[in-house]
Amino acid sequence: MVLRREPTARQMRLATELRRLREAAGLSATEAATLLGTNRVQMSHIESGLTGVSEQRLRRLASHYACTDEEFINALVAMATDRTRGWWEEYRGLLPTPFLDIAELEYHATYRRDVEFLFIPGLLQTPDYARAAFSSRIPELPAEELELRVQHRMERRRITVPYEAVIHEAALRIRLSDRAASRAQLAHVLELSEADHVTVRVIPFDLDGFGGTWTTMMLAAGAVPRLDTAVRDAPHGTAFVDSEAQLGVFRTLFRKVEAASLDPERSRDFIHRLGKEL
Repeated sequence: MVLRREPTARQMRLATELRRLREAAGLSATEAATLLGTNRVQMSHIESGLTGVSEQRLRRLASHYACTDEEFINALVAMATDRTRGWWEEYRGLLPTPFLDIAELEYHATYRRDVEFLFIPGLLQTPDYARAAFSSRIPELPAEELELRVQHRMERRRITVPYEAVIHEAALRIRLSDRAASRAQLAHVLELSEADHVTVRVIPFDLDGFGGTWTTMMLAAGAVPRLDTAVRDAPHGTAFVDSEAQLGVFRTLFRKVEAASLDPERSRDFIHRLGKEL
């Protein structure tokens, strides 16, 4: 079997979950390979995402690992057998891999949550705002890549699942471009917030007692909670967080930030007032 040169984040997540199941069962990779009727090298390739795994083999592994969570197993099977070639693949080799991985993650998510303190969330950005955000990057991007990033971000705006964004007032007030572009961006957020599946909440400056997290967060829900993924900015790029302990921390932080924010109606009124001030 030909090895994958660069497994996607979704393929890596499947591999990680299979390794976790094996380790929880107290089996070595060699022991698991023997039960599956293969060798340790092939087992290593499966657990590193370099090769796929069939539904039959996956279910056999789950049985050997004494995993009885049928919903979780079915979700893993769906990941293993999915052959979707998403729109983001058109950008492979043109944009950094994390851009593609985030788009793939969003495509398969059952709901999305964002927390932003300095920027409008990507799924709510206008082309002018996104262009200004990417233009502020240091070192500067070549013109062609800048436009590719803007185009990719606009493609990501296909919000079809429940989506909630908590935005700090700072992000709403900072002008990445001119006054007209800022006014258009706020109007765009307001328009999207009227959709039944989109919720926008605002954290105002004058909120008493808000410690918050002051950390940008994204949470993409999987088919089952065990397959949720949090995404955060890291010093050297984008970090995908999938351990249960860390996911628990992110869920708690999001609940705290959400509880401290204005409700959706008051948030819309707040954004509308900011727009009129521009």
